[in-house]
Amino acid sequence: MLKKGSKLYSILTGTCPKCQNESMYFDKNILHLDKILKMNDTCSHCGLKYQIEPSFFYGAMYVSYGLNVAIGIAAFIISFLFFSSSLKVAFIVIIAAIVLSFPFVLRWSRNIYINMFVSYDPKTNLK
Repeated sequence: MLKKGSKLYSILTGTCPKCQNESMYFDKNILHLDKILKMNDTCSHCGLKYQIEPSFFYGAMYVSYGLNVAIGIAAFIISFLFFSSSLKVAFIVIIAAIVLSFPFVLRWSRNIYINMFVSYDPKTNLK
C-alpha cells in the first residue's frame, strides 16, 4: 500500500517529499513532544530546503485545523451515533480524541503541507 514515490508514503513516514530517503525531523519518534517540530534544514540526500520560504509552515495551521475538524466529526459520529452516548459524553470524546491525536496532527499537517508544494522526483535517487 505504501509505495515509495507516493505522496501518502511521504506524508505518513515524514520523509523528504522530493527523494523520500531521509526523515525531515531530527527525532522520528512522534511521542518525544519536546522535539516534535524540530526539523532538519535540508535533506542530506537531495539537498531540498524544507523551509521553502520564511514562515513557510504557518500554512500548515490550516491543514491542522482541517485534520482536527475531521477527527472531531469522526469522534462525534462514532460516540453519538454508533454507541448512542449523550451529547455531553460525545463532546468529552471529541476533546479526548483531539488531545490524544495532537502529536500526530502536528506532524501530519506539516507533512501534508510540504507535499502540496514538492513532488517526488525519481531522478534524485539516481545519485
